Amino acid sequence: MDFLYQLDVTIFYFINDTLSNPAFDKIFPFLTEPKNWLITYFILFLLLLIKGGRLGRIAAVMLALLITASDQISSSLLKSLFERVRPCNVLEHVNILVTCTESFSFPSSHAVNNFAAALFFTMIFPKYRFWFFTVAVLQAFSRPYVGVHYPSDVVAGALIGSALGYFFGWLTLKINSFFTEKKTHITDKYQRIEFK
Repeated sequence: MDFLYQLDVTIFYFINDTLSNPAFDKIFPFLTEPKNWLITYFILFLLLLIKGGRLGRIAAVMLALLITASDQISSSLLKSLFERVRPCNVLEHVNILVTCTESFSFPSSHAVNNFAAALFFTMIFPKYRFWFFTVAVLQAFSRPYVGVHYPSDVVAGALIGSALGYFFGWLTLKINSFFTEKKTHITDKYQRIEFK
């Protein structure tokens, strides 16, 4: 366990210190702040409701449930269970680019939520998977870069989020399939009546 922790710390310093540069110091604090994504999220949510058809509307509802579940599981359940202190509160010479809070570190809620959404949307709209995972990876990378999470926090968060995203994506497709089959059944029945 000590070896794994030292490896975690070494990778943390590589991301937080060795890779540090003025351009990244501007980009990643901006990317890591959820409020900077609110307009984008709102527009995407409206597009699901207005342009997404039945699948889009089901996905919008399921997305709201997914993010609620992923955030509560990571923030309220797992962080309280593991009680891991953030690196910015225990390590020396950390390049802290955002507020270092007293909340616990493991897992990264940013990684959980973003990978949950990325895998969820990939299952619903696979054509855009590159963009979904690009955003999730950048969000995850930003957390150790700004000094508030260990790399293992974001790796675990990505795995947990992916599992949740897969489950909710599968459920969304099942629900949509149920309504599609029901509509087809009703249409076929109507056509048979018309034929007679």
